[in-house]
Amino acid sequence: MAATLALIAAFLFALAATLQQKGALNLPTISLAHPMSLVRLAGQTAWLVGTLALFTGYLFQAGALDRGRLSIIQPLLVTTVVFALPLGYLITGQHVGRREILGAVVIIVGLGLFVSFGDPAGGNDNASNAQWAVTIGLLSLLSVLLLVFGRGGLTMKAAVYGTVAGILFGLSSALTKPTLDDLHQSVGTMLSHWECYALAVAGVLGFVLQQVSLGTGRLAPSVATVSVANPIVGILIGILLFDERLSRPAWHVVVAVAGLALALIGAVVISLARAAGEQQATADAPGPSAATA
Repeated sequence: MAATLALIAAFLFALAATLQQKGALNLPTISLAHPMSLVRLAGQTAWLVGTLALFTGYLFQAGALDRGRLSIIQPLLVTTVVFALPLGYLITGQHVGRREILGAVVIIVGLGLFVSFGDPAGGNDNASNAQWAVTIGLLSLLSVLLLVFGRGGLTMKAAVYGTVAGILFGLSSALTKPTLDDLHQSVGTMLSHWECYALAVAGVLGFVLQQVSLGTGRLAPSVATVSVANPIVGILIGILLFDERLSRPAWHVVVAVAGLALALIGAVVISLARAAGEQQATADAPGPSAATA
């Protein structure tokens, strides 16, 4: 059930990203330097429908995290990249080539190995405040460094902002575990702990940065980086903070880790293939003189 809910969430995240990108493409620019550009997104019907799909996906993800381990649920979200390919083709007319299809197959095979041979056991639903402070501090520092030094063209911008959004989504997913545990006791208990507020802040910041990433028009690197950074952060927090472990024989652990690495490589293959396609399309586009002729 947890795995099924995670896959449904991944599909909804892909649908949301595609629709939000469709809405963003109708606007001249989406930038943190121009806050009103983010406000104008609310006037785009496709973007609003995509946002509804996104929040619905959060609910399914929360249901999956409530029933399963962080280190098994988060990797399944890599399938967002797979779902984004046909949705991008159908909704925004994006080209899907053989390398993208190959990357999707690699992701499916890799995740199949991870789910079949990985069996996270043990673990806790929360960590100490000191551990959380160090984790949040390190992830915040990494995010700031990426935003400051990760400058470049539209594809680079999509990748950098997508990566930071993925980091924040991975953090918010980890914070969902203790928040749900408190909610099971009562709403008052949940509101009396800091985790729910940190979850809200990380989620909102990730949401805003993802809109900037999608606003570049580069769907593949945007979705791929979110889908890779999110599970990596989730797995690391699950192992280092929640003490989740792959409990089966050593060779099962090796196969599971190799499968996860394969899935992440598949996401990168899709991202690079789409980026190359976009660069080729730009190079083939006629210049002003050719257009006039």
